[in-house]
Amino acid sequence: MLVLDGKETARKIREELQKELAGIYKKDLRPAALAVILVGEDPASEVYVRNKEKACADVGIVSKSYKLAENTSQEELESVIDVLNNDENIDGILLQLPLPKSLNAEKCLEKIAVHKDVDGFHPENIGKLVLGLPAFKSCTPAGIMNLLERYNLSVSGKKAVVVGRSNIVGKPLALLLQQTGAFANATVTVCHSGTSNLEEECRSADFLFVAMGKPAFIKGHMVKDGAVVIDVGIHRTENGLVGDCDYAEISKKASAMTPVPGGVGPMTIAQLLVNTVSAYKKHVL
Repeated sequence: MLVLDGKETARKIREELQKELAGIYKKDLRPAALAVILVGEDPASEVYVRNKEKACADVGIVSKSYKLAENTSQEELESVIDVLNNDENIDGILLQLPLPKSLNAEKCLEKIAVHKDVDGFHPENIGKLVLGLPAFKSCTPAGIMNLLERYNLSVSGKKAVVVGRSNIVGKPLALLLQQTGAFANATVTVCHSGTSNLEEECRSADFLFVAMGKPAFIKGHMVKDGAVVIDVGIHRTENGLVGDCDYAEISKKASAMTPVPGGVGPMTIAQLLVNTVSAYKKHVL
């Protein structure tokens, strides 16, 4: 079985971006800059933010963190977003989710300027994705598509099954898979908690994408021989980090699969860097 190494692929992407930015900086232009807003003290979010800051430093992107208290009001958070929207030296704005329950994440995401929405969550960017127009694409789905392309695994003409319908992964991934193009153009089925024949749908997939948030839920008997399996989930258990798929079972049947950790996660951060560099070039070139 081919292991789809997201960690190594992300390293290559960072290397490419570092060289590209180094060439641009020779023109005496200001450096690319990403603003990251973190509200509260969620341990997992703090780890994600640190990883993003390190990745930015690796490629030459200035990362500016705005850490706000747990009791920050909606108005205070939106005012920080307004300031960053109007700062000509900031290219991308990332609002780390989840937010404290007292805050309205949808309103905050909609507040971010579309041309700085490097997470690809603004309704306008999602709408453009539906229409197949150029837009910032959500980082996890776009990172998955990038990983498949770099391993020359085309979904064109294949049956793709997406398990999960979140706004962050499932829905935008299904849209990307059915776009026109050599590495898209799939026939897509989206499964969710209301799907009555989940096992049957999974077994029909040439490409199975799992983002359902349940540790080791997808078992070997649910996967077709030779399928490509992309595991988006990550869970900390007493047996260590595991995904939404039973790796030990499925790896005996799949032709290719992402590991957990080291698969989709690094590609998500790499795509954030790609989007930030894209926003930067539009701003300064």
